[in-house]
Order: sequence, then C-alpha cells, then structure tokens
Amino acid sequence: MEGPRSDVGRWGRNPWQPPTTPSPEPEPEPEPDRRSRSRRGGGRSFWARCCGCCSCGNRGDDDWGPEPSGSRSRGTSSRGRDSRGGRRPESRGSGVNAAGDGTIREGMLVVTGVDLLCSRSDQNRREHHTDEFEYDELIVRRGQPFHMILFLNREYESSDRIALELLIGNNPEVGKGTHVIIPVGKGGSDGWKAQVTKTNGHNLNLRVHTSPNAIIGKFQFTVRTRSEAGEFQLPFDPRNEIYILFNPWCPEDIVYVDHEDWRQEYVLNESGRIYYGTEAQIGERTWNYGQFDHGVLDACLYILDRRGMPYGGRGDPVSVSRVVSAMVNSLDDNGVLIGNWTGDYSRGTNPSAWVGSVEILLSYLRTGYSVPYGQCWVFAGVTTTVLRCLGFATRTVTNFNSAHDTDTSLTMDIYFDENMKPLEHLNHDSVWNFHVWNDCWMKRPDLPSGFDGWQVVDATPQETSSGIFCCGPCSVESVKNGLVYMKYDTPFIFAEVNSDKVYWQRQDDGSFKIVYVEEKAIGTLIVTKAIHSNNREDITHIYKHPEGSEAERRAVEKAAAHGSKPNVYATRDSAEDVAMQVEAQDAVMGQDLAVSVVLTNRGSSRRTVKLHLYLCVTYYTGVSGPTFKEAKKEVTLAPGASDSVTMPVAYKEYKPHLVDQGAMLLNVSGHVKESGQVLAKQHTFRLRTPDLSLTLLGAAVVGQECGVQIVFKNPLPVTLTNVVFRLEGSGLQRPKVLNVGDIGGNETVTLRQTFVPVRPGPRQLIASLDSPQLSQVHGVIQVDVAPASGGSGFSDAGGDSRSGENIPMAYRGGA
Repeated sequence: MEGPRSDVGRWGRNPWQPPTTPSPEPEPEPEPDRRSRSRRGGGRSFWARCCGCCSCGNRGDDDWGPEPSGSRSRGTSSRGRDSRGGRRPESRGSGVNAAGDGTIREGMLVVTGVDLLCSRSDQNRREHHTDEFEYDELIVRRGQPFHMILFLNREYESSDRIALELLIGNNPEVGKGTHVIIPVGKGGSDGWKAQVTKTNGHNLNLRVHTSPNAIIGKFQFTVRTRSEAGEFQLPFDPRNEIYILFNPWCPEDIVYVDHEDWRQEYVLNESGRIYYGTEAQIGERTWNYGQFDHGVLDACLYILDRRGMPYGGRGDPVSVSRVVSAMVNSLDDNGVLIGNWTGDYSRGTNPSAWVGSVEILLSYLRTGYSVPYGQCWVFAGVTTTVLRCLGFATRTVTNFNSAHDTDTSLTMDIYFDENMKPLEHLNHDSVWNFHVWNDCWMKRPDLPSGFDGWQVVDATPQETSSGIFCCGPCSVESVKNGLVYMKYDTPFIFAEVNSDKVYWQRQDDGSFKIVYVEEKAIGTLIVTKAIHSNNREDITHIYKHPEGSEAERRAVEKAAAHGSKPNVYATRDSAEDVAMQVEAQDAVMGQDLAVSVVLTNRGSSRRTVKLHLYLCVTYYTGVSGPTFKEAKKEVTLAPGASDSVTMPVAYKEYKPHLVDQGAMLLNVSGHVKESGQVLAKQHTFRLRTPDLSLTLLGAAVVGQECGVQIVFKNPLPVTLTNVVFRLEGSGLQRPKVLNVGDIGGNETVTLRQTFVPVRPGPRQLIASLDSPQLSQVHGVIQVDVAPASGGSGFSDAGGDSRSGENIPMAYRGGA
C-alpha cells in the first residue's frame, strides 16, 4: 500500500504538512503563541480594525486578554475531532474582558450563549439546502443570509457595539479573508453584514449575510462586544463552528446555476448512474455519492488541507476544482485513491467492487493513507461526491471510444508494417473503450467571455498538467470548437473526444504514409445520467459538432494545427469504394460467441478483398494481450454487393485469457486488390455479467430495522472463490463488506441482510459482488423511507458499518 509522502505538491511551503505516520487519534495541536496572535491585526485594536466609530481607544489586541485555548483548526468534525482526526479545542467557561482577568464587571454586555439555529429541521439548514447533511453544526452556503440568536446578560442598548468574528486557518488575516469581522448594524466588507431583526428582553435576533466570494471551509465563531463598562469576547466553542460552502442558488456566486431541476440533480442527488462498456454494449451501475453522510464533508475539507492549499484561495471554484482533480488520485501528493490497471488487486479492493464514495473518503480521513484501488469511474464517482459536497453542480460523464493522446499530435496514430501488421513498439496512443470524468458548472472569469458553463474536471491520472497529475477545469465550449490554447488541458480533452484515428503504413524506403483515416472512431457517444430519471442522456452535442459536419471538420483541423503534426492531413490519400463494418453478437460471460465483418462494394466494378482478423482480450484502457485467435479470408464482391466473414469463438478459447470486464479487441485489416484501398478497423466488444437481484422484505421506516434479500446466480461453470459482497446506501446503510466464501459453478445463492434507515425519502440501496473469477456484478433497489411516527424524520441510529463480516448463505440452490 502506498504511504504518505513528505511533499504536498505545488504548495509545499505551506506551514502545514501532512503527518508522516497518520493515526486515527493524533495528539492535540499545541496552543498558538499568544504574542503571535496579538500581531494578527498589525498592532491595531479589534475595534479600530472593524469599526471606525469605536476606535477611540488605543489599546492593542493584548488588552482583550488571552484568547481561549485551542488552535485555529482547518475544520473539525462534529464528533469532537478536527479534520485530520485530532481532538478539538475545549471552550472556556467564561468570557474575556478588557483587563484580561476574566472578571465580568457590572454594566458590561456579556454574551451568555448563542443559538445558531443549526438543527437539520431549523430554518437555516432548510433555506440553505443543507438539511440532509448528517451533521449537528451550522452548514450554510455563501452569499445567502442565515439567522442566529445571541443571549445577553442584559437588554441591548443603542450605545452597545457588537461584532461577529469568523476565523479559519493557522494564521487568520483580514486581508486574506480568513479573519472576517462583521459589525452588527453596519455593512462589512465584500458583502458581509449583520442586522438586528428582533430584540426580546435579553435575546438578540440577528440576520447575517455572508459574502458570495467567501472562503469555503469550517470557521471558528466568536462574538465581541463593547460597552461603556468594558469589552467582552465570547469564548470559542466547537458547537458554534460554522461550515461555509459554495452556493449554486446565489446569482452572485461563480458556481450559480439558473435551473432548479439541475440543482436538485447535480447538487442534492446522493446517487447516480455511471456508464461503462462499449458504445454498442453500454453497461450501467448505480453509484452512491453519499455527499451528505456523516464525515464526508470533513473528508472533503481534509483533501484541501492535505494538498496544502492556501486558505485565501479556497473561495475560487476554479482553483478548488483543480486541486480536487489532483488530490482524488494518489500521484504527486498522496491523494485519496491509488490507481491500478494491472488486474492484480490482492492488496486492496478491485475497482469494480466499489459501490460508492463514502467508504473510500472515510477511510482516507480516518487513516491518512491512500485507498487501494481506483480506475476511472471510481475517480469520477469520488470527484462527484467531493464537488457536490462543497457546493458545485457536478455530474459524472462517460465518453465511449476515448482517446489517450501521448504525443500532443491531437490524432490517434496507429502504425503498421508493409503487410499491415501492427507495429506495437510504435503504437503509444491508445483508445479506451470508455473513460469517465466529470462536468462541473461555473463561470470562468479567468477566460475570455463565452466559456462559462460546464467545465471538464478529470481526476484519473493519465498525463501531467503543469507537472502535476490533474486535469481541468476545461471549458466544454473550448473543446467543442477546437480552441486548444484555452486553459486548462484543452488539447488533451479535445483529443479524447474528437481526434481522428490515423493509420500509417511503413513504405519500402522506411518512411510512413497515411493509408486510412477513421473520422468517426473517437468520442462516438458521450453520456450522463438524465435529470430526475435513471435514463441515459446523450450530451455528445455539447462536446462536439455533428460528426462530419463542416463545423466539426473545421474544429478538428484547427486543433490539429496546434498539435505536434500540423500537416497530418496534407499527406492523406482517398480512394475508398469498399466499406467495412464489424458486428459482435451479444453474449454473457461463459457462453460461446461469434464476430462478423461485413464488406460492401459501393463502386461500379468488381472488388477482391483480402482480410486478416486478429482477436485478443483487452483492458478497457485499450491495453491488449497477445492474439489468441486469427483468421484469413479472401472475399470477392460484385458491384453493389455485400458479404460477411464470421469467426466463432468458444468459451474454452477465451476463458484462459480473460481480464477485467471481459472485453475483447478485434483488429481487422484488409487490402483491395484492384484499387489498392486499405481497410483497417479496431472493434471492441464485451461479455455481459449478471446483475444482483435485490428484494425489500418489508416497509422501510426511519429508525426501524428493515430486511433485504440478495439473489445471485453464478453464470460460469467454475467455482467463484473468496466472494465478497458490498452493501451501501446513503440514509440507509453505511458501507458494509460481507465475506461469503465460495459459490459453485452455475450455483444460485440467496443472502439476507438488515439495515436501519436514518433519513426519510426515496433512497437507493446498492450492492456489488466481486471474486477473482468474476467482477463487475451489481444490483440496486429503490427504497422509499417513511418518517418515524411522531418524530422529526431523522434518526441517529446509523447504519451498521461492520466490515469484513463472514456471512453464511440463507439459501443455496442449483442451476
């Protein structure tokens, strides 16, 4: 397993460094030096800095007396630990007066308590769309007002002065937005302000406006007062800490989205569909994003901490999304997930076995170690969780036939020898069967006008960007129009969706000549989950103009002109009257199958075609194994006629060669005798895997135990060993791992489990099965949870999170 590294990437000089030996319970941080705190305001008193009318005194910060003990933490969890697992500072029992001795003098305005109205059912959480977070602290979205009540020792008078104070980071500074001072009744800086809405005896109701440009994170909160009798500061209290998030409901926020149905889907939906496979054989799996599960928000903020990202930059969505794309993978910075495409997952979890992001993020928060293992859909699923949790409208996107351009040519170059046999030592570019990344919505003030909207963020580590394994945010509009000079990483993403596949043949003199250009082979379909539906939405049109259109060709050639082979199209020959199409029958893992090549003569003369078919297994990344079956055939075609060549493949032929996801690659090359036309095509297809069948065993009610039955039939004639089930669902079940042993060939098994829902409403319970012999097996069931009778609709029961439990089968049946 990969351990933490001593560097934190590009912000290596940030004063906070990741722990070299993480533990679940680090020691508390030492109390900051009081003298360093007194210099925070540059020697000016608090009131001189926050309120000009109250700056008549010349006392420095030390005149306020010592601040309560405890560091300015980076953000803490609601369970008494900070975002790295450390214990939170304790609050002091009394306030601080000007003399610094804790004495409360008669007439002083003392804040005896604060009610932040932070319950999930309170007005603040409901209005800020944060009521689903399984947290007890106040969670608000920036640029939007929230309410609080101050409890005072006496009635509030017009001569009294009150200021609210929010602090974040190790060294809060007003100029960096990490130390926010809000005088009550007066406008603050950059949209911060606080107003009295009601006075009721010793209670003071306030309405607080946060800046739409505020830093996101977890802030410590205090109140300062000044009256004729003296000055007072409310001690820091962990219960009064405030999370501030990005706000897609606020028109002044850069992440604003002007569609309520989009916000409901792309910010608030806790589950989604991720698509995989091939364009002709699309598979789908449900993913539990779980952005509101307890601990996930702390994990998201911890990710920014581990990167060493300056707090002053955490108000910029462009910078935050770029850091997230870097930190979700473990390269460079010991981030969340270790990528693994080798097929050997014995030291971690098979990427196909994950059913959601929660277990991954909580493990990273708890241990500080990168989690093994991830592939593109896992990186994308976790990125969706993190960005939605922080307040971005985000969706998970799948691109079928996704190119990986390694030489910045913006074309997929495939090299053959004189006999059209692939020259593997030259074929460094690859085409992934599918690749999954993210779109997030924001304005781009750092770009010229016209590039706001969806931005690509890709956390899968493929190539470096400015020396770091990250990608984006990249304007989808710039990709569509081939504007590859726009930041960030537009050339790479353009090649993924709209490059041409260029076939080069070695000539007698050793040079290479383009013999075929496949214009519609890359980015053939780009999809995401539809809004308010489990249907698939085709979004190819936002990434590229219609294939073959003048606008699309212009975008391709404009992009290629900025690549490493700007004159690639100048050497192209064209004389193509024989068309070729490849078809593969839909087959389930364990069955025999057949592939066919259909040839059509569109010319007016007879054509003779020599075909060569090579079949091998392939990873979804385009990396293939050795050829295990091949066929040669000569076909004669009359004008306008079609004919096909079929190659049967038995289970026993492909079984020894199977790799992840059961994908195969058919390489077809051909040569037309009469015209010299070269035919070339690569066709990928996959073997389907069975689904898990989930059945609910009774009604689901918050706080009450409910049962679920899982049924699975082994499609293979061989025994599945070391079978592991995973079960997870936000508001239903914390991540649970079940070890069930072996399942015999063609055997049917039934598994029963119970869970206790903690939140009402429509939920999804997701399961997966994994074994060394079979993976990519999933199932999901919709669970409509009723509120607890006479209760608030929420429960603290929590789902069972036992891991690695050995589970006996409830029933084993035959085939």
